[in-house]
Amino acid sequence: MSHPILIAGGGIGGLSAALTLQQIGVECIVFESVRELKPLGVGINLQPNAVRELFDLGLTAEELDRCGVPAKEWALVGLKGQEIYSETRGTYAGYNWPQYAVHRGEFHMALYRRFVELAGANAYRTGHRATGYEKNPDGSVTLVLDGPDGKCRETGALLIGADGIHSAIRAQMRPDQPPIHWGGAVMWRGTSLAKPIRTGSSFIGLGTHAQRMVIYPISHPDPETGLALINWIAEVTYDDPSAHETVGWFRQVGIEDFIHHFEDWTYDWLDVPRLIRGADAAFENPMFDRDPIPTWVDGPVALMGDAAHAMYPTGSNGASQAIIDARTLGAKLIEHGVTPLALNAYDDELCEPVSELILRNRGAGPFGLLNMVNDRCGGIFEDINDVISETERRDFMGKYQAAAGFARDALNAAPPKIAPGAKVEG
Repeated sequence: MSHPILIAGGGIGGLSAALTLQQIGVECIVFESVRELKPLGVGINLQPNAVRELFDLGLTAEELDRCGVPAKEWALVGLKGQEIYSETRGTYAGYNWPQYAVHRGEFHMALYRRFVELAGANAYRTGHRATGYEKNPDGSVTLVLDGPDGKCRETGALLIGADGIHSAIRAQMRPDQPPIHWGGAVMWRGTSLAKPIRTGSSFIGLGTHAQRMVIYPISHPDPETGLALINWIAEVTYDDPSAHETVGWFRQVGIEDFIHHFEDWTYDWLDVPRLIRGADAAFENPMFDRDPIPTWVDGPVALMGDAAHAMYPTGSNGASQAIIDARTLGAKLIEHGVTPLALNAYDDELCEPVSELILRNRGAGPFGLLNMVNDRCGGIFEDINDVISETERRDFMGKYQAAAGFARDALNAAPPKIAPGAKVEG
């Protein structure tokens, strides 16, 4: 009897991989450390390249609409609400697929329900935390786990490490890796009911590298009140990271603990303190990433998602890249079979360009435009063209889109990563 593929980590990346394996006819088992799944988290963006893959997996626009809302616009604005840069997004920008802003937890649960429906409840095992792996003489791999009843082991044909930024699989693969990198930025996140601004489905950034807000809706407006669930991120960067104590990866905090940074951000077009105080809860975490590594593969073991390439969320493509990882891996398994050759081909295609993306996002990603404006005029201006030309703004964003893998014409012209009905031979 052939061994299944093992997936350590049942988040968005791990479930995207599991659904892809299910689609191409490969048995897999997902091991998730959490004992009971709940729709946790706040808002994330799914770029058109990732939405395309979700549609190819069989998810529908109706299902994504229950998790969030199609994004119409991405905009950077000045403190008076005036335009710095804006562009339409998704189908509004000529892509063949929409971009979605979704509630992370609701989207995660949608993936989980679909996988369990297709593969059965025993294929997704909660309360199992990966602690390491062993490569066996016959080419198989054994995943070592802390389970509900103590240590346990499971042997598979291949192992996919999708166990996040604190990945035990990566730690064993790269014991010499540097510690998690923190550049001094702390984020506070929450969701509040409020009326959407600009297009009604706009992703809005304002501020500078030192202090900024990101605001976008993750639900359709209520027909009676006009209120939508607005995701907001308040961010402050400390000049000397060593002088500020880093905190837990994701912890709930009181709004009064941080709102003083934004108390005077009241404008005729936006009241930031009111928006923040409208949240039921706020969560704090440092903006972490990891230094790139030269390979994500060790024989029959491969990393994906945050385990492979944890990156700053400045480009709104962490979850999208995890989905692309999963689909690329599936395509390589179709080409090379359930073998380490497939993992090597996956690594060859993605590791180097995504490593460059990590560093690009560390350098502020698309929000670098806000820093340029601040450096040139202190953020105070009447006409952005007096500060930075339209050509310079467009060139800056075009380079980022190409690096992130969602340049429109290239994506629209690209064939599917996995052809309809394609299966792994044997």
